[in-house]
Amino acid sequence: MENMNNTDAFRFILIGLSTDPYLQIFYYILFLLMYMATVLGNILIIIVVRVDTRLRTPMYFFLSNLSFIDLCFSSTIVPKLLINTLAEDKSISFLGCATQMYFHLALGGTECIILAIMAYDRYVAICNPLRYNNIMSMRICIQLAVGTWCANFLNSVSHAFFTFHLPFCRTQHVDHYFCEMPPLFRLSCKDTLMNEIAVYVSGGLVALLAFVLTIMSYVQIISTILKIRSTTGRHKAFSTCGSHLTVVFLYYGTIVFIYMRPRNSYSPERDRAVSILYTVVTPMVNPIIYSIRNKEVKGSLKKLTFVKNFSNRLVL
Repeated sequence: MENMNNTDAFRFILIGLSTDPYLQIFYYILFLLMYMATVLGNILIIIVVRVDTRLRTPMYFFLSNLSFIDLCFSSTIVPKLLINTLAEDKSISFLGCATQMYFHLALGGTECIILAIMAYDRYVAICNPLRYNNIMSMRICIQLAVGTWCANFLNSVSHAFFTFHLPFCRTQHVDHYFCEMPPLFRLSCKDTLMNEIAVYVSGGLVALLAFVLTIMSYVQIISTILKIRSTTGRHKAFSTCGSHLTVVFLYYGTIVFIYMRPRNSYSPERDRAVSILYTVVTPMVNPIIYSIRNKEVKGSLKKLTFVKNFSNRLVL
């Protein structure tokens, strides 16, 4: 094949989820509905946190960050997936593929750290309530959020740069539905061991450390909750943390499976199925989990709905 790293002419072909026309229609409808639910759910969370003054606390500040990440994360992948599912031309430009992978990595890493910060926030609120306002002041929260976004977007530059400087000379066909590092490595005729080591190191520094910090926070939280004599107080504390733990295990489980396993265990079909969990399912269910298990968010959503209905009646 001619110079495949000519970025002006070279395009990748995304295999997608299925070549069966009937399954393609089914997948298109399914993922379109899921994407619409993702956009609506996360935008609602952001609006509610912004509008309701009672929710202007560190916990909901980071929840709105998480919703914005999920909204962007899903929008980086799903629209292109929807187009390619029914289109005859399933190609993506070299630059488009690099951009998609870059934002996927940056937003994924940012979500890992935000989840860890949310766990720490709950730890301080439950284990050190008297010092909570000093430790988790809004100024510190903004600094943590800005630092997290900047660090992960800078960290992802190196992965995108070195991945797309590999010689892609085996084939143009990516055995996946979006541009992700593991399937892209298999297109290169050069040994990608150093790239994979960099992924392990980066994954260890970002995902695993964030996960360990999250677990450490919850060990302390659970230990403190168990000392609460009041059954009502214990139930309220567990309810507050339960939604966050559900999101953590759902997200980290799929990330670790994709990026932290031996290189000889690659399976295209299995990887596509697992990737759907954290690229499509998790961004959709996060706002559902938080709203269902959170009385404050549910109350604000009801209030927002009531205000809109009342305004519409006044207009009419």
